[in-house]
Amino acid sequence: MALLGGGPRLVLLFSGKRKSGKDFVTEALQSRLGADVCAILRLSSPLKEQYAQERPLRLRGWGTDMMCFGQEHGLDFQRLLDASTYKEAYRRDMILWGEEKRQADPGFFCRKVVEGVSQPVWLVSDTRRASDIQWFREAYGAVTQTVRVVALEQSRQQRGWVFTPGVDDGESECGLDNFGDFDWVIENHGDEQRLEEQLEDLVEFVRARL
Repeated sequence: MALLGGGPRLVLLFSGKRKSGKDFVTEALQSRLGADVCAILRLSSPLKEQYAQERPLRLRGWGTDMMCFGQEHGLDFQRLLDASTYKEAYRRDMILWGEEKRQADPGFFCRKVVEGVSQPVWLVSDTRRASDIQWFREAYGAVTQTVRVVALEQSRQQRGWVFTPGVDDGESECGLDNFGDFDWVIENHGDEQRLEEQLEDLVEFVRARL
């Protein structure tokens, strides 16, 4: 696959378990590098937007089942983007719906998330599957790097993580468990100084490629 639209200078693909701190790390990097240089891309954004528009949800009310579309019933795309209980209520169904889309077209969400991005550095904050990494590597080649954010289970629990069957044991959380060697591993166990040192190393690496 050829470079798309000339291609970015650097693509960092972040992955990690829920509440490991992927969003925190990518936002910290963007704040250091500047939003004009560094874009945060969330594969879940087009997934959630499409889900809110398309997914037929079975609602129970008045003693009967009703089929309706999320958009018609006010399913809130913006609230699906945050870390609220609103998102958690739909997470499992979103995962199943997203899997159906990916089975039909593995690059569906990857292609959507890169549309119109002009910054030279891309931080893909929620890489979850080997197929995601494969798509970016095929599209952007050697400028692609993988970053794994890790956190102790105790640290994740302190941030609000609770094991959820069908989510934490599914592909969306476990798809990269046996991926192999990541280019970078960021330890986010709660030691702020250690995290800062790792972020500075990554920032230095990025700046050297601009």
